[in-house]
Amino acid sequence: MSGSTIRKGSSKLELPDDSVFSDAKDLYLWHQSFLPTNISNHSSHIVYSYPHVFNGFAARLSPDEVKVMETKPGFVSARPQRVLQLQTTRSPSFLGLHHNHGLWNASNSGKGFIIGILDSGILPKHLSFNDNRMPPPPAKWKGKCQFNFTACNKKLIGARNFVMDELQTDSPLDRDGHGTHTSSIAAGNFVDSANLLGNANGTAVGIEPRAHLAIRNGCDFYFHWRKPEPPYENMIAIGSYSVIEKGIFVSCSAGNDGPSSGTVVNGSPWILTVGASTTDRKISAVAILGNGAEYEGESAFQPTKISPKLLPIINGGDCESLDGIVVIGTKKKRGYTTRSDGHVLPATHISYIDGLKILKYINSTSTPTATISFKGTRLGDKHAPEVASFSSRGPYKISPGILKPDIIVPGVHILAAWKETLTGVIPSSKSAFNIISGTSMACPHLAGVAALLKSSDPDWSPAAIKSAIMTNADLVNLGNNPIQDEKLNPADLFTIGSGHLNPSKANDPGLVYDIQPQDYVHYLCGLNYTDQQVTAVTNVGEDSSTYRVQVIGVEGITLSITPRILKFSVLNKKLSYQITFKRSTSKILHKDT
Repeated sequence: MSGSTIRKGSSKLELPDDSVFSDAKDLYLWHQSFLPTNISNHSSHIVYSYPHVFNGFAARLSPDEVKVMETKPGFVSARPQRVLQLQTTRSPSFLGLHHNHGLWNASNSGKGFIIGILDSGILPKHLSFNDNRMPPPPAKWKGKCQFNFTACNKKLIGARNFVMDELQTDSPLDRDGHGTHTSSIAAGNFVDSANLLGNANGTAVGIEPRAHLAIRNGCDFYFHWRKPEPPYENMIAIGSYSVIEKGIFVSCSAGNDGPSSGTVVNGSPWILTVGASTTDRKISAVAILGNGAEYEGESAFQPTKISPKLLPIINGGDCESLDGIVVIGTKKKRGYTTRSDGHVLPATHISYIDGLKILKYINSTSTPTATISFKGTRLGDKHAPEVASFSSRGPYKISPGILKPDIIVPGVHILAAWKETLTGVIPSSKSAFNIISGTSMACPHLAGVAALLKSSDPDWSPAAIKSAIMTNADLVNLGNNPIQDEKLNPADLFTIGSGHLNPSKANDPGLVYDIQPQDYVHYLCGLNYTDQQVTAVTNVGEDSSTYRVQVIGVEGITLSITPRILKFSVLNKKLSYQITFKRSTSKILHKDT
Protein backbone atom coordinates (compact mmCIF):
# COMPACT_ATOMS: atom_id res chain seq x y z
CA MET A 1 0.00 0.00 0.00
CA SER A 2 1.41 3.37 -0.92
CA GLY A 3 1.65 6.16 1.60
CA SER A 4 -1.05 8.10 -0.16
CA THR A 5 -3.66 5.32 -0.14
CA ILE A 6 -6.60 6.25 2.07
CA ARG A 7 -8.24 3.53 4.20
CA LYS A 8 -10.96 3.63 6.80
CA GLY A 9 -10.26 2.18 10.23
CA SER A 10 -10.71 2.73 13.95
CA SER A 11 -8.36 4.01 16.63
CA LYS A 12 -8.54 3.32 20.36
CA LEU A 13 -7.26 5.96 22.77
CA GLU A 14 -6.42 6.26 26.46
CA LEU A 15 -7.41 9.41 28.32
CA PRO A 16 -4.68 11.27 30.23
CA ASP A 17 -5.19 11.13 33.99
CA ASP A 18 -5.97 14.86 34.23
CA SER A 19 -8.45 14.93 31.31
CA VAL A 20 -11.99 16.17 31.93
CA PHE A 21 -14.50 16.50 29.08
CA SER A 22 -17.78 18.24 29.72
CA ASP A 23 -19.63 16.56 26.86
CA ALA A 24 -19.29 14.47 23.70
CA LYS A 25 -18.37 17.57 21.67
CA ASP A 26 -15.28 18.21 23.81
CA LEU A 27 -14.27 14.56 23.41
CA TYR A 28 -14.73 14.86 19.65
CA LEU A 29 -12.38 17.86 19.59
CA TRP A 30 -9.78 15.83 21.48
CA HIS A 31 -10.16 13.06 18.90
CA GLN A 32 -9.55 15.63 16.17
CA SER A 33 -6.25 16.54 17.80
CA PHE A 34 -4.84 13.14 16.78
CA LEU A 35 -5.19 13.92 13.08
CA PRO A 36 -2.15 15.28 11.21
CA THR A 37 -1.81 19.05 11.30
CA ASN A 38 -1.76 19.25 7.50
CA ILE A 39 -5.42 18.14 7.35
CA SER A 40 -7.53 21.27 7.08
CA ASN A 41 -11.00 19.70 7.17
CA HIS A 42 -11.02 17.32 10.12
CA SER A 43 -14.74 16.57 9.82
CA SER A 44 -14.25 14.97 6.40
CA HIS A 45 -11.68 12.53 7.82
CA ILE A 46 -13.33 11.55 11.11
CA VAL A 47 -16.22 9.21 10.33
CA TYR A 48 -17.43 8.56 13.89
CA SER A 49 -16.42 9.51 17.40
CA TYR A 50 -17.09 6.81 20.02
CA PRO A 51 -17.66 8.08 23.58
CA HIS A 52 -19.38 5.07 25.19
CA VAL A 53 -18.26 1.51 24.44
CA PHE A 54 -14.63 2.57 24.17
CA ASN A 55 -12.81 5.87 23.76
CA GLY A 56 -11.82 6.20 20.11
CA PHE A 57 -12.84 7.21 16.62
CA ALA A 58 -13.13 5.93 13.05
CA ALA A 59 -11.33 7.93 10.37
CA ARG A 60 -10.12 7.90 6.78
CA LEU A 61 -6.32 8.01 6.94
CA SER A 62 -3.31 6.88 4.93
CA PRO A 63 -0.74 4.51 6.50
CA ASP A 64 1.72 7.41 6.83
CA GLU A 65 -0.88 9.48 8.67
CA VAL A 66 -1.53 6.57 11.04
CA LYS A 67 2.19 6.37 11.82
CA VAL A 68 2.17 10.05 12.80
CA MET A 69 -0.86 9.49 15.01
CA GLU A 70 0.86 6.56 16.78
CA THR A 71 3.47 8.95 18.25
CA LYS A 72 0.94 11.08 20.12
CA PRO A 73 0.27 10.66 23.86
CA GLY A 74 -2.93 8.75 24.54
CA PHE A 75 -2.74 6.56 21.42
CA VAL A 76 -3.40 2.85 22.13
CA SER A 77 -4.03 1.09 18.82
CA ALA A 78 -5.35 1.46 15.27
CA ARG A 79 -7.13 -1.20 13.23
CA PRO A 80 -8.14 -1.12 9.54
CA GLN A 81 -11.82 -1.48 8.69
CA ARG A 82 -13.04 -5.08 8.51
CA VAL A 83 -15.72 -6.34 6.15
CA LEU A 84 -18.17 -8.49 8.10
CA GLN A 85 -20.33 -11.36 6.92
CA LEU A 86 -24.05 -10.93 7.52
CA GLN A 87 -24.92 -13.96 9.23
CA THR A 88 -41.01 -16.31 12.30
CA THR A 89 -44.20 -18.22 12.20
CA ARG A 90 -43.01 -21.55 13.67
CA SER A 91 -39.85 -21.12 15.73
CA PRO A 92 -41.38 -19.34 18.79
CA SER A 93 -43.84 -22.19 19.39
CA PHE A 94 -41.13 -24.75 18.56
CA LEU A 95 -39.09 -23.20 21.39
CA GLY A 96 -42.07 -23.42 23.76
CA LEU A 97 -43.07 -19.74 23.68
CA HIS A 98 -46.85 -19.29 23.77
CA HIS A 99 -49.10 -16.28 24.30
CA ASN A 100 -49.97 -15.66 27.99
CA HIS A 101 -48.09 -18.78 29.12
CA GLY A 102 -44.64 -19.71 30.42
CA LEU A 103 -41.73 -17.38 29.77
CA TRP A 104 -43.77 -14.93 27.68
CA ASN A 105 -46.14 -14.54 30.62
CA ALA A 106 -43.37 -14.36 33.25
CA SER A 107 -41.47 -11.70 31.29
CA ASN A 108 -44.51 -9.75 30.06
CA SER A 109 -43.21 -10.54 26.54
CA GLY A 110 -40.22 -8.26 27.16
CA LYS A 111 -42.24 -5.10 27.77
CA GLY A 112 -39.97 -2.11 28.36
CA PHE A 113 -36.71 -3.77 27.27
CA ILE A 114 -34.53 -2.71 24.35
CA ILE A 115 -32.82 -5.05 21.88
CA GLY A 116 -29.96 -3.59 19.85
CA ILE A 117 -29.10 -5.18 16.49
CA LEU A 118 -26.03 -4.53 14.34
CA ASP A 119 -26.90 -5.60 10.79
CA SER A 120 -27.72 -4.14 7.36
CA GLY A 121 -30.33 -1.68 8.65
CA ILE A 122 -34.12 -1.96 8.73
CA LEU A 123 -37.23 -1.29 6.67
CA PRO A 124 -39.17 0.85 9.18
CA LYS A 125 -42.61 0.67 7.55
CA HIS A 126 -42.78 -3.12 7.61
CA LEU A 127 -45.83 -4.55 9.41
CA SER A 128 -43.57 -6.45 11.83
CA PHE A 129 -42.47 -3.13 13.31
CA ASN A 130 -45.92 -1.71 14.00
CA ASP A 131 -46.29 -0.33 17.53
CA ASN A 132 -49.71 -1.73 18.36
CA ARG A 133 -49.94 -2.25 22.16
CA MET A 134 -46.36 -1.03 22.60
CA PRO A 135 -45.52 1.20 25.59
CA PRO A 136 -43.51 4.42 25.16
CA PRO A 137 -39.70 4.02 25.15
CA PRO A 138 -38.20 3.71 28.64
CA ALA A 139 -36.86 6.87 30.26
CA LYS A 140 -33.28 5.58 30.03
CA TRP A 141 -33.40 5.63 26.21
CA LYS A 142 -31.10 8.38 24.89
CA GLY A 143 -30.61 7.18 21.32
CA LYS A 144 -31.51 8.74 17.98
CA CYS A 145 -33.57 7.94 14.90
CA GLN A 146 -31.94 8.95 11.61
CA PHE A 147 -35.17 8.34 9.71
CA ASN A 148 -37.70 11.15 9.49
CA PHE A 149 -39.91 11.67 12.52
CA THR A 150 -42.74 9.48 11.17
CA ALA A 151 -40.61 6.36 10.51
CA CYS A 152 -39.64 5.47 14.07
CA ASN A 153 -42.35 4.66 16.59
CA LYS A 154 -42.83 2.96 19.95
CA LYS A 155 -41.52 -0.34 18.50
CA LEU A 156 -38.61 0.97 16.42
CA ILE A 157 -37.23 3.62 18.78
CA GLY A 158 -33.77 4.07 17.29
CA ALA A 159 -31.99 3.70 13.96
CA ARG A 160 -28.44 4.80 13.10
CA ASN A 161 -26.13 4.30 10.14
CA PHE A 162 -22.46 3.37 10.64
CA VAL A 163 -21.69 2.57 6.99
CA MET A 164 -21.31 5.02 4.12
CA ASP A 165 -22.43 3.07 1.05
CA GLU A 166 -21.62 3.63 -2.61
CA LEU A 167 -24.51 6.10 -2.84
CA GLN A 168 -22.97 8.09 0.04
CA THR A 169 -26.28 8.02 1.87
CA ASP A 170 -26.39 8.51 5.60
CA SER A 171 -29.42 6.31 6.23
CA PRO A 172 -30.09 3.09 8.17
CA LEU A 173 -32.57 1.98 5.48
CA ASP A 174 -32.13 -1.72 4.71
CA ARG A 175 -31.52 -2.27 1.00
CA ASP A 176 -30.53 -5.91 1.44
CA GLY A 177 -33.35 -7.33 3.58
CA HIS A 178 -31.06 -9.13 6.02
CA GLY A 179 -31.32 -6.62 8.87
CA THR A 180 -35.10 -6.40 8.49
CA HIS A 181 -35.28 -10.19 8.70
CA THR A 182 -33.15 -10.56 11.84
CA SER A 183 -34.82 -7.63 13.61
CA SER A 184 -38.27 -9.15 13.17
CA ILE A 185 -37.01 -12.51 14.47
CA ALA A 186 -35.77 -10.90 17.68
CA ALA A 187 -38.64 -8.54 18.45
CA GLY A 188 -41.15 -8.31 15.61
CA ASN A 189 -44.74 -7.49 16.55
CA PHE A 190 -47.65 -9.82 15.76
CA VAL A 191 -48.60 -10.04 12.05
CA ASP A 192 -51.45 -12.35 11.06
CA SER A 193 -51.46 -14.48 7.90
CA ALA A 194 -47.74 -14.17 7.26
CA ASN A 195 -46.41 -16.54 4.59
CA LEU A 196 -44.12 -16.96 1.61
CA LEU A 197 -45.97 -17.82 -1.59
CA GLY A 198 -48.79 -19.23 0.54
CA ASN A 199 -46.51 -21.53 2.57
CA ALA A 200 -45.59 -21.57 6.27
CA ASN A 201 -48.74 -19.56 6.88
CA GLY A 202 -49.37 -18.31 10.40
CA THR A 203 -48.89 -15.41 12.79
CA ALA A 204 -45.40 -13.99 12.43
CA VAL A 205 -43.99 -12.79 15.75
CA GLY A 206 -40.57 -12.17 17.22
CA ILE A 207 -39.17 -13.90 20.27
CA GLU A 208 -39.69 -10.76 22.42
CA PRO A 209 -42.71 -9.07 20.81
CA ARG A 210 -43.13 -6.26 23.35
CA ALA A 211 -39.49 -5.19 23.34
CA HIS A 212 -38.26 -2.03 21.64
CA LEU A 213 -35.76 -2.14 18.78
CA ALA A 214 -32.61 -0.05 18.28
CA ILE A 215 -30.99 -0.73 14.91
CA ARG A 216 -27.47 -0.01 13.70
CA ASN A 217 -26.61 -0.32 10.02
CA GLY A 218 -23.01 -1.45 10.39
CA CYS A 219 -22.32 -4.45 8.14
CA ASP A 220 -21.22 -4.93 4.58
CA PHE A 221 -22.15 -8.20 2.91
CA TYR A 222 -19.24 -10.61 2.55
CA PHE A 223 -19.23 -14.33 1.85
CA HIS A 224 -15.73 -15.51 2.72
CA TRP A 225 -14.72 -16.94 6.06
CA ARG A 226 -12.00 -14.97 7.83
CA LYS A 227 -9.43 -16.49 10.14
CA PRO A 228 -10.49 -15.80 13.74
CA GLU A 229 -8.63 -12.90 15.31
CA PRO A 230 -7.27 -12.82 18.89
CA PRO A 231 -9.36 -10.64 21.22
CA TYR A 232 -6.84 -7.79 21.30
CA GLU A 233 -7.18 -7.38 17.51
CA ASN A 234 -10.90 -8.08 17.21
CA MET A 235 -13.02 -4.93 17.51
CA ILE A 236 -16.16 -7.00 18.11
CA ALA A 237 -14.44 -8.70 21.05
CA ILE A 238 -13.18 -5.38 22.43
CA GLY A 239 -16.48 -3.58 21.99
CA SER A 240 -18.60 -6.43 23.35
CA TYR A 241 -16.43 -6.70 26.46
CA SER A 242 -17.07 -3.04 27.22
CA VAL A 243 -20.77 -3.70 26.67
CA ILE A 244 -20.98 -6.61 29.13
CA GLU A 245 -19.14 -4.46 31.68
CA LYS A 246 -22.21 -2.20 31.50
CA GLY A 247 -24.52 -5.16 32.17
CA ILE A 248 -25.65 -5.69 28.57
CA PHE A 249 -25.88 -9.25 27.22
CA VAL A 250 -24.16 -9.98 23.87
CA SER A 251 -24.78 -12.85 21.46
CA CYS A 252 -23.12 -13.37 18.06
CA SER A 253 -23.43 -15.78 15.16
CA ALA A 254 -21.00 -18.70 15.05
CA GLY A 255 -20.56 -18.34 11.28
CA ASN A 256 -21.76 -20.19 8.20
CA ASP A 257 -18.65 -22.18 7.25
CA GLY A 258 -19.55 -25.62 8.59
CA PRO A 259 -19.30 -28.50 8.69
CA SER A 260 -15.50 -28.12 8.63
CA SER A 261 -13.90 -28.13 12.09
CA GLY A 262 -12.27 -25.04 13.55
CA THR A 263 -14.41 -22.59 11.56
CA VAL A 264 -16.33 -20.99 14.45
CA VAL A 265 -15.92 -17.22 14.89
CA ASN A 266 -17.02 -14.70 17.55
CA GLY A 267 -15.66 -17.03 20.22
CA SER A 268 -14.70 -14.62 23.00
CA PRO A 269 -15.72 -16.16 26.34
CA TRP A 270 -18.03 -13.27 27.27
CA ILE A 271 -20.01 -13.66 24.00
CA LEU A 272 -22.70 -16.31 23.68
CA THR A 273 -21.80 -17.88 20.31
CA VAL A 274 -24.80 -19.27 18.44
CA GLY A 275 -24.96 -22.14 15.94
CA ALA A 276 -27.95 -23.01 13.75
CA SER A 277 -30.44 -25.89 13.87
CA THR A 278 -33.65 -26.93 12.16
CA THR A 279 -37.25 -26.73 13.37
CA ASP A 280 -39.87 -29.44 12.90
CA ARG A 281 -41.39 -27.70 9.85
CA LYS A 282 -40.79 -28.74 6.25
CA ILE A 283 -42.27 -27.33 3.05
CA SER A 284 -42.41 -30.68 1.33
CA ALA A 285 -41.68 -31.44 -2.33
CA VAL A 286 -41.28 -35.16 -3.08
CA ALA A 287 -39.20 -36.42 -6.02
CA ILE A 288 -40.92 -39.49 -7.53
CA LEU A 289 -38.73 -41.60 -9.81
CA GLY A 290 -39.78 -43.76 -12.71
CA ASN A 291 -38.97 -46.87 -10.67
CA GLY A 292 -41.46 -45.83 -7.97
CA ALA A 293 -38.91 -44.63 -5.40
CA GLU A 294 -39.78 -41.41 -3.55
CA TYR A 295 -37.42 -38.93 -1.88
CA GLU A 296 -38.68 -35.97 0.14
CA GLY A 297 -37.08 -32.61 -0.43
CA GLU A 298 -38.20 -29.02 0.08
CA SER A 299 -39.32 -26.02 -1.98
CA ALA A 300 -41.05 -22.78 -1.02
CA PHE A 301 -42.58 -22.67 -4.51
CA GLN A 302 -45.53 -25.08 -4.41
CA PRO A 303 -47.41 -24.93 -7.75
CA THR A 304 -50.99 -26.18 -7.62
CA LYS A 305 -51.31 -27.02 -11.30
CA ILE A 306 -48.58 -29.42 -12.28
CA SER A 307 -48.93 -32.61 -14.27
CA PRO A 308 -47.94 -35.87 -12.54
CA LYS A 309 -46.47 -36.98 -15.87
CA LEU A 310 -42.99 -38.47 -15.58
CA LEU A 311 -40.35 -36.36 -17.33
CA PRO A 312 -36.80 -37.15 -18.45
CA ILE A 313 -34.21 -36.60 -15.75
CA ILE A 314 -30.48 -35.97 -16.08
CA ASN A 315 -27.73 -34.99 -13.68
CA GLY A 316 -26.21 -31.61 -14.52
CA GLY A 317 -24.63 -30.89 -17.89
CA ASP A 318 -25.86 -28.54 -20.61
CA CYS A 319 -29.64 -28.83 -20.66
CA GLU A 320 -30.67 -25.33 -21.72
CA SER A 321 -32.11 -26.57 -25.03
CA LEU A 322 -34.20 -29.31 -23.47
CA ASP A 323 -37.77 -28.95 -22.27
CA GLY A 324 -39.60 -30.71 -19.48
CA ILE A 325 -36.67 -32.36 -17.70
CA VAL A 326 -35.88 -32.60 -14.01
CA VAL A 327 -32.27 -31.69 -13.19
CA ILE A 328 -30.62 -32.64 -9.90
CA GLY A 329 -27.49 -31.36 -8.24
CA THR A 330 -25.88 -32.32 -4.93
CA LYS A 331 -23.23 -31.05 -2.53
CA LYS A 332 -21.57 -33.58 -0.28
CA LYS A 333 -20.91 -31.38 2.72
CA ARG A 334 -24.58 -30.46 3.17
CA GLY A 335 -25.54 -34.04 4.03
CA TYR A 336 -29.21 -34.15 4.98
CA THR A 337 -29.57 -30.36 5.31
CA THR A 338 -31.97 -29.17 2.60
CA ARG A 339 -33.08 -25.71 1.49
CA SER A 340 -36.59 -24.37 1.06
CA ASP A 341 -36.00 -21.85 -1.71
CA GLY A 342 -38.62 -19.98 -3.70
CA HIS A 343 -37.73 -21.39 -7.12
CA VAL A 344 -38.98 -19.86 -10.36
CA LEU A 345 -39.74 -23.31 -11.83
CA PRO A 346 -41.04 -26.48 -10.14
CA ALA A 347 -38.08 -27.94 -8.26
CA THR A 348 -37.15 -29.74 -5.08
CA HIS A 349 -34.00 -29.56 -2.98
CA ILE A 350 -33.06 -33.03 -1.74
CA SER A 351 -30.35 -34.32 0.58
CA TYR A 352 -26.93 -35.38 -0.64
CA ILE A 353 -27.59 -39.01 0.32
CA ASP A 354 -30.87 -39.14 -1.58
CA GLY A 355 -29.15 -37.42 -4.49
CA LEU A 356 -26.69 -40.30 -4.69
CA LYS A 357 -29.59 -42.74 -4.84
CA ILE A 358 -31.20 -40.78 -7.67
CA LEU A 359 -27.87 -40.65 -9.49
CA LYS A 360 -27.60 -44.42 -9.18
CA TYR A 361 -31.06 -44.74 -10.71
CA ILE A 362 -30.11 -42.41 -13.59
CA ASN A 363 -27.09 -44.57 -14.37
CA SER A 364 -29.13 -47.78 -14.22
CA THR A 365 -31.44 -47.06 -17.16
CA SER A 366 -31.30 -45.42 -20.56
CA THR A 367 -34.56 -43.54 -19.99
CA PRO A 368 -34.61 -42.24 -16.40
CA THR A 369 -37.74 -40.27 -15.53
CA ALA A 370 -39.16 -38.42 -12.53
CA THR A 371 -41.76 -35.95 -11.38
CA ILE A 372 -42.36 -33.83 -8.28
CA SER A 373 -45.31 -33.98 -5.91
CA PHE A 374 -45.78 -30.82 -3.84
CA LYS A 375 -47.14 -31.58 -0.36
CA GLY A 376 -47.21 -28.14 1.28
CA THR A 377 -46.25 -27.33 4.87
CA ARG A 378 -45.67 -30.30 7.17
CA LEU A 379 -45.08 -30.12 10.95
CA GLY A 380 -43.84 -32.62 13.52
CA ASP A 381 -40.51 -33.86 12.13
CA LYS A 382 -39.19 -36.06 14.95
CA HIS A 383 -35.57 -35.61 13.82
CA ALA A 384 -35.75 -31.93 14.77
CA PRO A 385 -33.72 -30.20 15.87
CA GLU A 386 -30.81 -31.20 13.63
CA VAL A 387 -27.63 -29.17 13.30
CA ALA A 388 -27.46 -27.31 10.00
CA SER A 389 -24.59 -28.32 7.73
CA PHE A 390 -23.46 -24.71 7.33
CA SER A 391 -23.29 -24.01 11.07
CA SER A 392 -19.61 -23.38 11.91
CA ARG A 393 -17.87 -25.85 14.20
CA GLY A 394 -15.35 -25.75 16.98
CA PRO A 395 -12.81 -25.86 18.36
CA TYR A 396 -12.26 -22.12 18.55
CA LYS A 397 -8.69 -21.91 17.30
CA ILE A 398 -7.83 -18.72 19.18
CA SER A 399 -8.69 -20.29 22.54
CA PRO A 400 -9.35 -24.06 22.29
CA GLY A 401 -9.82 -24.26 26.06
CA ILE A 402 -13.28 -22.69 25.68
CA LEU A 403 -15.95 -24.85 24.07
CA LYS A 404 -17.51 -23.07 21.09
CA PRO A 405 -20.15 -22.69 19.77
CA ASP A 406 -22.04 -22.27 23.04
CA ILE A 407 -25.47 -23.41 21.86
CA ILE A 408 -27.61 -24.15 18.80
CA VAL A 409 -30.86 -22.33 17.99
CA PRO A 410 -33.34 -22.49 15.06
CA GLY A 411 -31.72 -20.94 12.00
CA VAL A 412 -32.97 -23.02 9.05
CA HIS A 413 -35.95 -22.00 6.87
CA ILE A 414 -36.91 -19.09 9.12
CA LEU A 415 -39.83 -17.02 7.85
CA ALA A 416 -39.52 -13.38 8.85
CA ALA A 417 -39.85 -9.81 7.54
CA TRP A 418 -38.27 -8.91 4.20
CA LYS A 419 -38.09 -6.21 1.59
CA GLU A 420 -41.44 -5.43 -0.02
CA THR A 421 -40.43 -6.69 -3.46
CA LEU A 422 -38.99 -10.19 -3.41
CA THR A 423 -37.16 -10.68 -6.69
CA GLY A 424 -35.89 -13.95 -8.08
CA VAL A 425 -38.86 -15.99 -6.90
CA ILE A 426 -41.86 -15.34 -9.11
CA PRO A 427 -41.72 -12.49 -11.64
CA SER A 428 -43.61 -9.41 -10.42
CA SER A 429 -44.56 -11.11 -7.13
CA LYS A 430 -44.50 -9.18 -3.87
CA SER A 431 -44.07 -10.58 -0.40
CA ALA A 432 -43.56 -8.91 2.96
CA PHE A 433 -41.84 -12.06 4.24
CA ASN A 434 -39.08 -14.40 3.16
CA ILE A 435 -37.62 -17.74 4.24
CA ILE A 436 -33.83 -17.83 4.59
CA SER A 437 -31.27 -19.77 6.62
CA GLY A 438 -28.07 -18.94 8.49
CA THR A 439 -26.55 -18.64 11.93
CA SER A 440 -27.64 -15.00 11.80
CA MET A 441 -31.23 -16.28 11.79
CA ALA A 442 -30.36 -18.26 14.93
CA CYS A 443 -28.66 -15.38 16.76
CA PRO A 444 -31.71 -13.06 17.06
CA HIS A 445 -33.75 -15.97 18.45
CA LEU A 446 -31.17 -16.24 21.21
CA ALA A 447 -31.01 -12.48 21.76
CA GLY A 448 -34.78 -12.38 22.16
CA VAL A 449 -34.75 -15.19 24.72
CA ALA A 450 -31.92 -13.52 26.65
CA ALA A 451 -33.99 -10.33 26.81
CA LEU A 452 -37.00 -12.32 28.04
CA LEU A 453 -34.86 -13.81 30.82
CA LYS A 454 -33.56 -10.36 31.78
CA SER A 455 -37.13 -9.08 31.84
CA SER A 456 -38.20 -11.98 34.04
CA ASP A 457 -35.17 -11.60 36.36
CA PRO A 458 -33.88 -8.00 36.08
CA ASP A 459 -31.03 -8.58 38.53
CA TRP A 460 -29.36 -11.24 36.40
CA SER A 461 -25.99 -10.30 34.92
CA PRO A 462 -24.98 -11.16 31.34
CA ALA A 463 -22.98 -14.10 32.69
CA ALA A 464 -25.95 -15.36 34.72
CA ILE A 465 -28.16 -15.25 31.62
CA LYS A 466 -25.51 -17.05 29.58
CA SER A 467 -25.16 -19.69 32.29
CA ALA A 468 -28.92 -20.24 32.62
CA ILE A 469 -29.23 -20.74 28.86
CA MET A 470 -26.27 -23.11 28.52
CA THR A 471 -26.80 -25.27 31.60
CA ASN A 472 -30.43 -25.94 30.69
CA ALA A 473 -30.03 -26.75 27.01
CA ASP A 474 -31.58 -29.88 25.49
CA LEU A 475 -29.46 -32.75 24.19
CA VAL A 476 -32.26 -34.83 22.62
CA ASN A 477 -34.59 -34.22 19.67
CA LEU A 478 -38.38 -34.52 19.46
CA GLY A 479 -37.98 -38.27 19.02
CA ASN A 480 -36.10 -38.40 22.35
CA ASN A 481 -32.88 -39.41 20.61
CA PRO A 482 -29.53 -37.58 20.73
CA ILE A 483 -29.49 -34.47 18.54
CA GLN A 484 -27.94 -35.29 15.16
CA ASP A 485 -25.66 -33.45 12.76
CA GLU A 486 -26.13 -33.01 9.01
CA LYS A 487 -25.10 -36.65 8.42
CA LEU A 488 -27.65 -37.91 10.97
CA ASN A 489 -24.84 -38.92 13.32
CA PRO A 490 -24.99 -37.93 17.01
CA ALA A 491 -23.69 -34.36 17.11
CA ASP A 492 -20.50 -33.79 19.11
CA LEU A 493 -19.81 -30.91 21.48
CA PHE A 494 -17.92 -28.89 18.88
CA THR A 495 -21.13 -28.97 16.84
CA ILE A 496 -23.88 -28.30 19.41
CA GLY A 497 -21.96 -26.76 22.30
CA SER A 498 -24.08 -27.18 25.41
CA GLY A 499 -27.11 -28.28 23.35
CA HIS A 500 -30.32 -26.81 21.92
CA LEU A 501 -31.97 -23.72 23.41
CA ASN A 502 -34.78 -24.39 25.91
CA PRO A 503 -36.19 -21.01 27.06
CA SER A 504 -38.58 -22.38 29.70
CA LYS A 505 -35.90 -24.40 31.49
CA ALA A 506 -33.49 -21.46 31.30
CA ASN A 507 -36.01 -19.35 33.21
CA ASP A 508 -35.74 -21.67 36.23
CA PRO A 509 -32.09 -22.80 36.36
CA GLY A 510 -31.72 -23.22 40.13
CA LEU A 511 -28.00 -22.37 40.01
CA VAL A 512 -26.03 -20.07 37.72
CA TYR A 513 -22.33 -19.41 37.17
CA ASP A 514 -22.19 -15.65 37.69
CA ILE A 515 -18.82 -14.70 36.21
CA GLN A 516 -17.70 -11.11 36.72
CA PRO A 517 -16.14 -9.11 33.86
CA GLN A 518 -12.78 -9.03 35.65
CA ASP A 519 -12.73 -12.85 35.68
CA TYR A 520 -12.42 -12.80 31.89
CA VAL A 521 -9.35 -10.58 32.22
CA HIS A 522 -7.75 -13.13 34.54
CA TYR A 523 -8.50 -15.81 31.97
CA LEU A 524 -6.96 -13.87 29.10
CA CYS A 525 -3.88 -12.91 31.11
CA GLY A 526 -3.33 -16.42 32.38
CA LEU A 527 -4.41 -19.15 30.01
CA ASN A 528 -2.25 -21.43 32.14
CA TYR A 529 -4.72 -23.80 33.77
CA THR A 530 -3.44 -26.07 36.51
CA ASP A 531 -4.98 -29.47 37.12
CA GLN A 532 -7.19 -27.92 39.81
CA GLN A 533 -9.82 -25.28 39.20
CA VAL A 534 -12.14 -23.63 41.72
CA THR A 535 -15.51 -22.37 40.54
CA ALA A 536 -18.54 -20.86 42.24
CA VAL A 537 -22.28 -21.03 41.66
CA THR A 538 -25.06 -18.66 42.76
CA ASN A 539 -28.42 -19.87 44.07
CA VAL A 540 -31.25 -18.30 42.04
CA GLY A 541 -33.78 -21.04 42.88
CA GLU A 542 -35.50 -21.80 46.19
CA ASP A 543 -34.08 -20.14 49.31
CA SER A 544 -33.43 -23.48 51.00
CA SER A 545 -32.12 -25.98 48.48
CA THR A 546 -29.61 -28.80 48.14
CA TYR A 547 -27.66 -29.81 45.04
CA ARG A 548 -25.76 -33.07 44.62
CA VAL A 549 -23.13 -33.41 41.93
CA GLN A 550 -23.23 -36.14 39.31
CA VAL A 551 -19.96 -36.75 37.49
CA ILE A 552 -20.27 -37.96 33.90
CA GLY A 553 -16.77 -39.07 32.98
CA VAL A 554 -14.81 -38.45 29.82
CA GLU A 555 -12.76 -41.36 28.45
CA GLY A 556 -9.17 -40.98 29.55
CA ILE A 557 -9.93 -38.34 32.19
CA THR A 558 -10.70 -38.84 35.89
CA LEU A 559 -12.70 -36.05 37.52
CA SER A 560 -13.07 -35.53 41.26
CA ILE A 561 -15.23 -32.82 42.85
CA THR A 562 -15.10 -31.51 46.43
CA PRO A 563 -17.56 -31.06 48.07
CA ARG A 564 -20.12 -33.22 46.28
CA ILE A 565 -23.12 -31.63 48.06
CA LEU A 566 -23.95 -27.89 48.13
CA LYS A 567 -26.54 -26.70 50.66
CA PHE A 568 -28.05 -23.23 50.28
CA SER A 569 -30.07 -21.43 52.95
CA VAL A 570 -30.78 -18.08 51.25
CA LEU A 571 -31.35 -16.72 47.77
CA ASN A 572 -28.28 -15.43 45.85
CA LYS A 573 -25.83 -17.19 48.17
CA LYS A 574 -22.58 -18.27 46.49
CA LEU A 575 -20.81 -21.56 47.21
CA SER A 576 -17.58 -22.85 45.72
CA TYR A 577 -16.40 -26.30 44.76
CA GLN A 578 -13.11 -27.67 43.47
CA ILE A 579 -12.67 -29.80 40.36
CA THR A 580 -9.53 -31.88 39.82
CA PHE A 581 -8.73 -33.34 36.39
CA LYS A 582 -6.34 -36.30 36.10
CA ARG A 583 -5.34 -38.06 32.92
CA SER A 584 -5.78 -41.82 33.20
CA THR A 585 -4.46 -42.98 29.82
CA SER A 586 -1.51 -42.35 27.54
CA LYS A 587 -3.70 -42.44 24.45
CA ILE A 588 -4.39 -39.34 22.36
CA LEU A 589 -7.75 -38.21 23.71
CA HIS A 590 -8.85 -36.42 20.55
CA LYS A 591 -7.42 -36.50 17.06
CA ASP A 592 -7.40 -32.68 16.86
CA THR A 593 -5.57 -32.07 20.16
